Amino acid sequence: MKRKNVFICLLTGILLWSVSVMEVVACTGISFVAKDSSKIVARTIEWGGSSLNSQYVVVPRGYSQQSYTPGGINGMVFKSRYGYVGFSVEQKEFVAEGLNEVGLSAGLFYFPGYGEYEKYDTAHKEHSIADLQFVSWVLSSFATVDEVIQAVKDVHVIAIDPRASTVHWRIADTSGRQVVLEIIEGIPHFYENKLGVLTNSPGFEWQMINLNNYVNLFPGGASQKNLGRVTLAPFGAGSGFLGIPGDVTPPSRFVRAAFYQATAPQAVSGKEAVLQCFQILNNFDIPIGIEHAAGEALVDLPSATQWTSATDITARKIYYRTAWNSAIRCLDLTKIDFTKLEYRAVPMEQVKEQPIVEIMIH
Repeated sequence: MKRKNVFICLLTGILLWSVSVMEVVACTGISFVAKDSSKIVARTIEWGGSSLNSQYVVVPRGYSQQSYTPGGINGMVFKSRYGYVGFSVEQKEFVAEGLNEVGLSAGLFYFPGYGEYEKYDTAHKEHSIADLQFVSWVLSSFATVDEVIQAVKDVHVIAIDPRASTVHWRIADTSGRQVVLEIIEGIPHFYENKLGVLTNSPGFEWQMINLNNYVNLFPGGASQKNLGRVTLAPFGAGSGFLGIPGDVTPPSRFVRAAFYQATAPQAVSGKEAVLQCFQILNNFDIPIGIEHAAGEALVDLPSATQWTSATDITARKIYYRTAWNSAIRCLDLTKIDFTKLEYRAVPMEQVKEQPIVEIMIH
């Protein structure tokens, strides 16, 4: 009876997160390679409907999990070959972003209206993995992108509830290779992500083609031009980016992230690149109110962007900050003994308040 109640609670959380307020779910991902060859992936996660009750989970080697299905907790069983650290939302089983001890990174991004999983077949339940647990399965089982691509052929990725939206995934390894996985009409499609940017809908291929609409953008300032007998001059710095989209829709965020990432100076070290990611992703924080209709009740959240993370794949470190506390915190996987550790799930923000430091002048 207890397992059934847990399943009902999870299902309720999924539906609230996925279908009730589609407009306030968003994710923006970027990537960097530092001069010391450190590989960094970073992202935001948004949900403006309620607190996501996010936790960081630390999963030891040998830990066994079972996938949810539309009928309960009776899907594929998978045991951790590798230990990992992940950031979960709503339920500790639902890991949205994470890194394992051998340097494989994986994360899910909201993908409404374009993805379509195969329909759940009870005959395949032992090989069925819920989309919301896909990241956990990947981190627990594989070391490289190639291994993931091969393994996906033998599993059935399903939705726990068919009314919920789909997601797509970003997967990266220590080589610097990064792919996007989208499931369309039940068929997995992997795309090489050489750009290193990802947002939401439409699909990744469309987003890459859409970048061509901004071929006129360039870093720096535009020069003066004559329009007949009138001279036109830029108002200030950065006029080469005049026309870059500034709204919060996924295509606009994709374009903006691509150009901000491409024009940023290369950081010297992985740590510097991590800090660079947090600074750039400040530009993608979504304030509460902008995506709500006039007169719609607003929730008590400081931002729809509930947390931002950056993963140093090379150094095996994963960093995060939250909407309630902008201090950057770090989990160093090299200091965790995944053979002795017990499974744990800890709130990412135990005290939800933004600290303010007063500077005293004497």
